[in-house]
Amino acid sequence: MKLNTMRLALASVLAGLLVVAVPDAAMARDKGSLAGKEGDKRYPLQFGNTTGPCQKVYKDYIAAPGHSAYAQTHRGSTEAFFCGPAYNAPTQKAAEERALANCNSVGKKYKVKTTGKCAIYASK
Repeated sequence: MKLNTMRLALASVLAGLLVVAVPDAAMARDKGSLAGKEGDKRYPLQFGNTTGPCQKVYKDYIAAPGHSAYAQTHRGSTEAFFCGPAYNAPTQKAAEERALANCNSVGKKYKVKTTGKCAIYASK
């Protein structure tokens, strides 16, 4: 009889601990997310009043939950610029390296010479 009472008491205590622990675990996971954060902004963005794929890339960078980076370059007097993202990398440095590589490859992809090198505009 005592054994059944002990089991019921232990089950109640464990159930109570589980109810208390689950919301704390969820909150701890949310604190680690970088989604919605701009991160370290190094230069002002050059969108101006234009629209284009780089604005979407930047919004995707903001929404990414992991270490991410946004690189951009300016193309002289034509007011065109290229950008390159990196989302959810293992580290901030890895994201920056990948974003620079992606940005620098855009000119090669479209066979256009860029007048400026890509730089990291924001990273987290």
